[in-house]
Amino acid sequence: MVHSGALPHTAIVPPFLLSRIAEHAEPRFAQAAVAARATLARDPRASAGRAALRLDVEAGSLVAEVVAAPDRTISDAEGREDLPGVPVRHEDDDPVADRAVNEAFDGLGATFELLWEAFERASFDGRGSALFATVHYGRDYDNAFWDGERMVFGDGDGEIFRGFTGSVSVIGHELGHGVIQHASGLVYEGQSGALNESIADVLGALTEQRMRGQSADEATWLIGAGIFTDAVEGVALRSMREPGTAYDDDVLGRDPQPAHMRDYVETTEDNGGVHINSGIPNRAFAVTALALGGFAWERAGRVWYGALTSGLSPTADFAAFADATLVAAEAEYGEEPEVADAVRAGWVAVGVWQDERSLDD
Repeated sequence: MVHSGALPHTAIVPPFLLSRIAEHAEPRFAQAAVAARATLARDPRASAGRAALRLDVEAGSLVAEVVAAPDRTISDAEGREDLPGVPVRHEDDDPVADRAVNEAFDGLGATFELLWEAFERASFDGRGSALFATVHYGRDYDNAFWDGERMVFGDGDGEIFRGFTGSVSVIGHELGHGVIQHASGLVYEGQSGALNESIADVLGALTEQRMRGQSADEATWLIGAGIFTDAVEGVALRSMREPGTAYDDDVLGRDPQPAHMRDYVETTEDNGGVHINSGIPNRAFAVTALALGGFAWERAGRVWYGALTSGLSPTADFAAFADATLVAAEAEYGEEPEVADAVRAGWVAVGVWQDERSLDD
């Protein structure tokens, strides 16, 4: 079921972080403060798929298989806030001189490959729709967002934020919002909104891990690593493995994400704390994936994806989603009890469940 209300502005940088920058008066971050205020003031408004022939050799025989393939178009807003901008690279084009264009193109491809190879999902909507992105949005725009149809990336202010196409986890996160929009339509408010942000983080992290060939143990579990300049005391926007530790900076303050339900933040800001409280389900996934080991997009990722696409209510809270992950684990991995055990351990670790829950509870 897909929520039919107005699409939210699902941006990667939370408003509370931009507010901190906007209020900062230190001269060396004057441009960043101006950029943050301008970013906060903006309110962006909100097919047939391609296929490729894959050839392989199995048992000495040539095997041909038709697989889904991305259809990407990257546009350049040229510093304006008019979408979509000027198309500058299409699917069959060679790389161009603009680094942001190529980074967006490659990041879209990596996310498409994750969705297809790990979950048999053809593009964000499951129907092979084309992928659109716009780079160089606005002047000193400190964010990246999904507007319901395309991904949009700012270049940052250069003092606190770098260009947002430089992080594959950011690109995977934003396209992840498109997946969530079509798979369950999780309402972008309160716990369902925090789940929306968390699942987008999961898809962003898995995109980066798969692209790098990293196991759960090898991965950083960081979202947005590399988008801060060297002036910031921090490593990323969020840490899925250790929520609340991504940054501790004079300008940005300390990462406010809780890692446990006992620290759940009740607030009317940030759509009820969607970027803050997402740390709780983020850690549940990381704990689950680390317990299972291997590649996180395989068993843990398939369980989370199965829960997302199981007819989940658009207003699902953490407990409802946790229940759905256990059902998905039992359904797909009933002969591998360690999967359900890891799922239980994940939700117990963050206080959503108080004990080792079973489907009979």
